[in-house]
Amino acid sequence: MRHLTSTLALLAGLAALPAAAQDMLPNQADVGTRFQSDHFSPYAGRNFPTQVFWGDTHLHTAVSVDAGTMTRLGQEEAFRFARGEEVTTTHGLQAKLGRPLDWIVVSDHAEMYGLMPQLLDGDPDIMAIPIGREWHDKLTAGDPKLAFDTAMEIVMSLSGDVPPIDSPKATKSAWKAYTAMADRFNEPGRFSTIIGFEWTSIGADNIHRNVLFRDDADLTNVVVPFSQFDSKNPEDLWAYLADYEDRTGGDVMAIPHNGNLSNGRMFATTNFDGTPLDPELAALRARFEKVYEATQIKGDGEAHPMLSPDDEFADFDTWDAANLNGTELKTPEMLPHEYAREALKIGMEIEAGMGINPFKFGMIGSTDAHTGMTAVEEENFFGKHSGVEPEPHRWEHIVIEAPDPDLSIYGWKQAAGGYAGVWATENTREAIFDALQRREVFATTGSRMMVRFFGGWDFAEADTLSRLPADIGYARGVPMGGDLPEGDGVPNFLVAALKDPYSGNLDRIQIVKGWINADGSRGEKVYDVAWSDDRVPGTDGKLPPVGNTVDVANATWTNTIGAPELLGFWQDPDFDPALRAFYYVRVIEIPTPRWTAYEAKRFNVEMDADVPMITTERAYTSPIWYTPQG
Repeated sequence: MRHLTSTLALLAGLAALPAAAQDMLPNQADVGTRFQSDHFSPYAGRNFPTQVFWGDTHLHTAVSVDAGTMTRLGQEEAFRFARGEEVTTTHGLQAKLGRPLDWIVVSDHAEMYGLMPQLLDGDPDIMAIPIGREWHDKLTAGDPKLAFDTAMEIVMSLSGDVPPIDSPKATKSAWKAYTAMADRFNEPGRFSTIIGFEWTSIGADNIHRNVLFRDDADLTNVVVPFSQFDSKNPEDLWAYLADYEDRTGGDVMAIPHNGNLSNGRMFATTNFDGTPLDPELAALRARFEKVYEATQIKGDGEAHPMLSPDDEFADFDTWDAANLNGTELKTPEMLPHEYAREALKIGMEIEAGMGINPFKFGMIGSTDAHTGMTAVEEENFFGKHSGVEPEPHRWEHIVIEAPDPDLSIYGWKQAAGGYAGVWATENTREAIFDALQRREVFATTGSRMMVRFFGGWDFAEADTLSRLPADIGYARGVPMGGDLPEGDGVPNFLVAALKDPYSGNLDRIQIVKGWINADGSRGEKVYDVAWSDDRVPGTDGKLPPVGNTVDVANATWTNTIGAPELLGFWQDPDFDPALRAFYYVRVIEIPTPRWTAYEAKRFNVEMDADVPMITTERAYTSPIWYTPQG
């Protein structure tokens, strides 16, 4: 374990200057060889990603039917807000990000895409449809109760098999307007806009996907968004993606999200119709779903305390009572098919029998905000939808109503998260898409800490002394999202993390290992690899808590505990070359005020005793996989 304190020096290693034109010398034994080459500058010849670009793959605006019943911010406002401009919210508040994002996907729902703005504007084609005229009149009558009831009626209509308003012309028009706008806001090198939409299926049993295109409007206009009214079967969505690539020569991917509310459907081990898993369909999923949204406003999906009882950090922003709208209670049998860590193990299980791993995914965070704003900073959290924008009592308002009041989701339950960190060669639509495809990405719960993770066979403790850890990592190993190459001995790993300058110091870096035993059972273990404050693990191997400096009443904390940066070398002490395994990094920050604490202070309100006021922001990297040879 190595704790260093020269933050600026580590920053140079984690996020260095852009790559030069020449290629880096291949197969370097160590950094020292660079100074025996033709290069004097340690940055000359770099051809690997040197910067993290922050973004959100999951944002809804008034173009989405559900968001559009209450949100008035459109796609243009969403782009402007994400790139750092100030906007006026639906309820008249002024809002701005503390720091702009680098890229964004405005992923409005495919179902009746673009209907709400056209309906509210009285579009003649929509008014010619009786239900369209009825909804327009009710929503614009000036009666808040009638408008709310009508909004709920519209949202509930999405659960049917056919759209209540079927207007291909309106959908095509809205899609073309969006793709043109995305291209207009796309500024390579400064701010990237990735064209996308959300396919939303199975209603309350959430198996939704965000679809992302690498391409511009010229290609994406060949299609229109694929909706649940086309099919509720994700296998048909994958066929749509394959057809798009075949027809256009373009590139597209799907990102599953929010599996914690799928009631066991997100990582099911059968086909959609319940038949045994089909190798061809498993291969399609592996081809198009390289990344998973592991954390967002509707709870965290990395791990669950029932699945990982020995993991003291597993119970974090857990939503596990029921499905999305509380119509079906959760059972223990559902949980393994909802959380990322267990799904990664199930994927290796399937691969051992079928030769294909359908759950070989990297991890990102995103917001799923339905406000048109990617505002999930704890001190600047604007909520899931515009019905719960900041005001004194939103913590006790219902965000998602269930038939059983005990299953309704109240405002305080919302998590202010998350974001996607992408290691890319440049801030362009193409480079960010490519990084997602190779899984060189990590999730955070809203903090913008920077994390490096490399696996190989030849790292050593001395490598943590380098102020350029990426040079060593790429030269002698593979980054997050990769596969360990063949090697002798025991795999070892190099990890580095740098705090978000606006957030808390770092508590620890952990490596999470999952494996499949020879008898087919699943195993996991969490290892503390680097930590702050010279703590010593106890006789039980557990690291003492880092402490807590949060002043809840004043919504502040001090960085007098923890570390601004951590580097570590770790070699697997339990390695068995015969067993499949994955490894990913989890970084934990020291405790800091939760958004509820900021809100209590801002509005001078006293919240119920069971409302959490403190959080521990964290990051999850994409895994590195080990597969036995032969």
